[in-house]
Amino acid sequence: MMKFVVASILLVSAPVLAAPQGEATRLVQAPQLDGLVAGDAAWAVVTAMTGFTQVQPQEGAPASQRTEVFMGFTDDTLYLGFICHDDEPDQIIVSNSQRDSGLEDEDSVRFVIDSFRSEQSGFVFGTNPAGLEFDGQIVNTGANNFRNKGINSNWDTTWEVATQVGDFGWSAEFAIPFKSLRYAGEDVQTWNANFERTIRRNNETVYWAPIPMQYGLNRLTLAGSVQGIEAPAQRNLKITPYGLGKSSRGGSLAGSEDGGDVGFDIKYSVTPSLTLDLTYNTDFAQVEVDDQQVNLDRFSLFFREKRPFFLENAGIFEVGVPRELSLFFSRRIGIGPGGRQVPINAGVRLSGKVAGVNNLGFLYMQTGEVGGVAPRTDFTVARVSRELHNRSSIGALVVNRDDDLTDNQTYAVDGQWGVGENTTYTAFFSQTETEGVDEDDHAFHLSGAYNGEIWSYNVSYSQVGVGFNPEVGFLARRDYRRVSTRIGKRIRYGKDSSILQLRPHASYNSYWNFDGSHESSRLHLDQVIEWKNGAMLSMAVDFFHEGVLQAFEIIDGVVVPQDEFDHEEFRVFASTDQSAVLGFGLEARAGGFFGGNRLSAKPSVTYRIGEAFNANLSVDHNDVDLPGGDFKVNLTQLKLSYFFTPKISLQGFVQHNDRHELLSTNLRFSWLRSANSGLYVVYNETDDNFNFPGRPRREFMIKYSHIFDIM
Repeated sequence: MMKFVVASILLVSAPVLAAPQGEATRLVQAPQLDGLVAGDAAWAVVTAMTGFTQVQPQEGAPASQRTEVFMGFTDDTLYLGFICHDDEPDQIIVSNSQRDSGLEDEDSVRFVIDSFRSEQSGFVFGTNPAGLEFDGQIVNTGANNFRNKGINSNWDTTWEVATQVGDFGWSAEFAIPFKSLRYAGEDVQTWNANFERTIRRNNETVYWAPIPMQYGLNRLTLAGSVQGIEAPAQRNLKITPYGLGKSSRGGSLAGSEDGGDVGFDIKYSVTPSLTLDLTYNTDFAQVEVDDQQVNLDRFSLFFREKRPFFLENAGIFEVGVPRELSLFFSRRIGIGPGGRQVPINAGVRLSGKVAGVNNLGFLYMQTGEVGGVAPRTDFTVARVSRELHNRSSIGALVVNRDDDLTDNQTYAVDGQWGVGENTTYTAFFSQTETEGVDEDDHAFHLSGAYNGEIWSYNVSYSQVGVGFNPEVGFLARRDYRRVSTRIGKRIRYGKDSSILQLRPHASYNSYWNFDGSHESSRLHLDQVIEWKNGAMLSMAVDFFHEGVLQAFEIIDGVVVPQDEFDHEEFRVFASTDQSAVLGFGLEARAGGFFGGNRLSAKPSVTYRIGEAFNANLSVDHNDVDLPGGDFKVNLTQLKLSYFFTPKISLQGFVQHNDRHELLSTNLRFSWLRSANSGLYVVYNETDDNFNFPGRPRREFMIKYSHIFDIM
């Protein structure tokens, strides 16, 4: 580890171009929000920010098409205008109208605002030529927050956008109320910002403030600055009540359940940078159901959080290793065994910044009693971190779970140290307190990573004691020491090649128990080819060791015995241009598996008609031959969506799992007003022929919510 630290400190990063500067202008009159920027007298007083630079396909080259960005403001609203000139406007690609979709596979613009100039957190907004609304949050990118690789698109606020497509290309106008943002208290402010445009037919991404290819819009240390912003002092109060009607039949019910419910959320700005959220009788019936997964191992599966209340500012509370060890995992609140919903009586969250550099998070939730499933339970989470120079930070976390029978606590300290622009070290130490457990109740993690334009590598060490028990967290496994290493290279091609880059890489992960048993390891050798049209091919060989310390039933009637297994597996992943009308993907594996063999294939097909209709079909097929028995498992998923407008849509999600003889259907109609409030009509049907043959569970729900902007 010490050699790695010294070597990475001595590495010299490639020079970075000076960050550009722009200026926001007070508008004499507000723009007419129709998407037309050119010719609108309101924008005539504003100087355009331009001079965009490619990050791909030709890093450092000028953008192939001119982009102009205008920023202005009135007493209560921040306005941005984009003119995306295009020599071939008939070649503009629009593939999605779903709110908060990624925008990578279509023509689009996005921008980030770092209003505190912290270089670690910010607000992101974007759109495409169809007027899609994208907003997101970058939270604490300098802390031990493993989601900072991207943008949390589950953050939603109130704003508007309008677009126009014409012979010049396309343009967009954004109107963002100042009360929808958070910022410091000065009368005249300078904010850090960066602007991104995607020209999809060229697989081209350009930025106002140039950044290296290995980074994205969330690399706030390389953002430019915009001065002259006169942001008003604010006190923001929003109340969002909802009404719900629901009818359920079948499944475990002997008859039927019909009823209604009401609840509300309150959002109040304690200071311009610190927000208080209150929720009462919270219900998430409108949220899409979980994606089912095929588990052919003895460790826990990870299901991501989808509920909006827990996703907002989620990065503030995160400490851990993604999908392996999370010290706070919000799905432990309000979701019982088997995914059963547990009622949330009330909750409060205080989150944001104090003194510009201190991130504060406090969460309290109370869930109701469900007979035979869960007692009434109180959950408390407290988090504080201090941002330091150059993506560095230090913080602490406390998590408490308490019911009438038991209680559990998790304590942690964590930090991150940024060296130069490309090297980062992270660490955390944690301990839990559980009644009856007095030893080996600790966990810690150390890692270092270098991410350069050509080479990238990292190394980490984790340790989790047998008594470590974060009951409001997630552990894929217990009682282990883990070593992980990875090295990769980027090989880029010139403008005349159809290949964008090659990414050969190798990684090694290994787990040992504290008694010295080698539980598992994986050596992964991979070659990834990326084409300029967005297609990709990955060809990998994996070498596995599995030390099964206790026999387990991998599927009904098939047992994997206690033993040690060594095997190899060949894996292929391929996908075509995902911006095309018809796209294909394939993930296939073939090789040894717990003393036998496994052949798996997961083909997928995507079809779209403009920005209105999208369909995706995938089949996960596994054919397994083991000494203890042979079996096949198939999981089929079909997703359909039709957008009448960017705010009115009909979506369907059908899943069939033949392992559990389960067929589930989720249909959702939504008519949104702002920030995901509005009307939802949802129908769920689950045919569980294994547990309830001939008794499909059917549920119909109507939910309406409205945001009242009090001040």
